[in-house]
Amino acid sequence: MAKTKVLIIKLGLSETLDSEIGRVPSLGDVIRTTPILYALKEKYPDSSITWVVSEKAAPLLSNNSYVDRILVWDEFLGFQLMQEKFDVLINLEKIAGLCALSSMIDVWNKYGFRFDSVGGTYHAYERGLSFISYLEAKEFNNGKSDCWQKVLIEMFGVKWKEQEYILGYKPKSTVKYDFGFNWKVGDKWPEKALPMETWKESETLLNNLGYSVSWQKGLNNIYDYIDWINSCNVLITNDSLGLHIAFALKKPVVALFGPTNLSEVFLYGSTEIINAHGDDKYTMMNSISAETILEKALKMIKSKTDSVVKHS
Repeated sequence: MAKTKVLIIKLGLSETLDSEIGRVPSLGDVIRTTPILYALKEKYPDSSITWVVSEKAAPLLSNNSYVDRILVWDEFLGFQLMQEKFDVLINLEKIAGLCALSSMIDVWNKYGFRFDSVGGTYHAYERGLSFISYLEAKEFNNGKSDCWQKVLIEMFGVKWKEQEYILGYKPKSTVKYDFGFNWKVGDKWPEKALPMETWKESETLLNNLGYSVSWQKGLNNIYDYIDWINSCNVLITNDSLGLHIAFALKKPVVALFGPTNLSEVFLYGSTEIINAHGDDKYTMMNSISAETILEKALKMIKSKTDSVVKHS
């Protein structure tokens, strides 16, 4: 019997469960989607999964044992997809053209977003209407208790069991540094960034106590970036791609949250949270002090050290 052919459309161009519709790839959004692979394999055990992704985000799926084929998006790929036969389609992009493409692909079982031919924008298939409810709740009250992964997985009728991220690339590095400063944020959400002076003050405080600090590396190569995160004992990070890679690598994290909604992020593993305060999303990260970062960092590395001693 032929395998169930599954097609995932998730380029990373627009945040799945945010009203924003953009063209700047969000790599974090791609890795946050990978837990659905567990759900798909549970619902369709004998399946072959194809994932359509942007060129920039493709390395995050490389060597993923759950993905049988990676298709990098270009201007010709849509024509191929309309001619190829699939059994299941999951569209997690809200860009109208991609929603229209998903509507034109001849598949009986469809999940996620569809094209609204009346409004010329996106809506959702029946198995995806929870996305619309989620987006509407965010728009009107800026609050939703469920994390993204739970909403995505429950769309398939599969129970949320804290399914983890799946990262195919296996780091080649070993731990070299006590702390890693994941200071840079993507172009899409610059307001997530902690001020540089706070990073520098934090480095001074940690250095004065004898701890080694490494500043973010691998900015031009995703594999080098993953290797750098793996080389840090504890990662101190903004809410960005590095946070989610650290979760995938099971790294202890000190996470700095400001204008984004913490309730949307499931905190895998050992995590200390620092929440910024203020009414202006562009300046609220200024409320986080180096002293607070130091306190959380020391707590996290002590917990890490105690765990190593306990299991040695």
